[in-house]
Amino acid sequence: MHTQVLGTQASAIDPGQRGLTLRSVPAPERHEELWLLGQPPLWKYLDFAEHSTTTGAQLDRSELAEEWRIANDYYQELERTQAGIANSGAHRELEAEFAPQAAQVRAHPHYRRAFDTLPTSIMQVELDKLIVTQTHVTRTFVERLVARIGSAPELQTLFRLCLPLETPTPSVQICSLGSHRYVFRCESTDLRFHETTVLRPQQLVGYHSFGTVAAVLGIVVGFGCDFFNGVRVGNRIVLHNGYHRAVALRTLGLTHAPCIVQTATRVDEIQAAVKGRAAENPEFYFESARPPLLQDFFDARLRKILPLRAQTQLVEVKMEIKHLVENPIVAK
Repeated sequence: MHTQVLGTQASAIDPGQRGLTLRSVPAPERHEELWLLGQPPLWKYLDFAEHSTTTGAQLDRSELAEEWRIANDYYQELERTQAGIANSGAHRELEAEFAPQAAQVRAHPHYRRAFDTLPTSIMQVELDKLIVTQTHVTRTFVERLVARIGSAPELQTLFRLCLPLETPTPSVQICSLGSHRYVFRCESTDLRFHETTVLRPQQLVGYHSFGTVAAVLGIVVGFGCDFFNGVRVGNRIVLHNGYHRAVALRTLGLTHAPCIVQTATRVDEIQAAVKGRAAENPEFYFESARPPLLQDFFDARLRKILPLRAQTQLVEVKMEIKHLVENPIVAK
């Protein structure tokens, strides 16, 4: 089985293919991307600006590189003037009044599955001092959240925004491109391949086969855990999920938010808790003098607004089936 995640522009898949087709699908609305300049790798910023923005064809790569370089120099200045700032976060324990809600979160199946390895707590984290590994957020989504939250959200509302027990499921279209090839399409870029699993016949509901079923191989495609969460080493917390909410809350002037925090004490634990840049380069995020912080998204010298082309997320699944005969080895 081969699984590939593709981020592409909205396009129609050949309606002559079998199964659920993607005909008459309107292109998603255009968005703006808020990009954090100066953070490596430079090539990723250049590639995004050139291929994912509406002005990509008119952009000058040398000018893009120069503005990135200026921001990178500014980060070097911050390493001197703000050394150790990531250790100064005013993170604190969750208030006792939220104990019932916190217990509901811990009992949730997503929590039990996603946070089953490291010591985990629910805390109030200082947003500005959260270390960020994701260098961009979709500004349009942030603005929607700001409008939805309102200027003075109640504490209970804020808790459920950050740690929701129920979340709306974006619409997903499934298209069969052959007996062993499928494409999942969604406007949410959070669509992803989860895992494969084996289902026994007694787990099937509403399925009737032409013969006795031995087992079903399930290919699970869905969305990530929606809990606002991070990983802690000492007093440093790297934000793992919830970037748009964090930027939206800070835009509204809020300084703290409830967050699930896993505590790691060594590199292997970090790599067990998170994927991506924090796991690949933990020394930079947890030991450097001045890693990138959430507050940087609000610094005019570090941020840039890019007009984003309409995109959708595609997850393509290909399966290879082989029927083999195993001949036992006979001892002579």
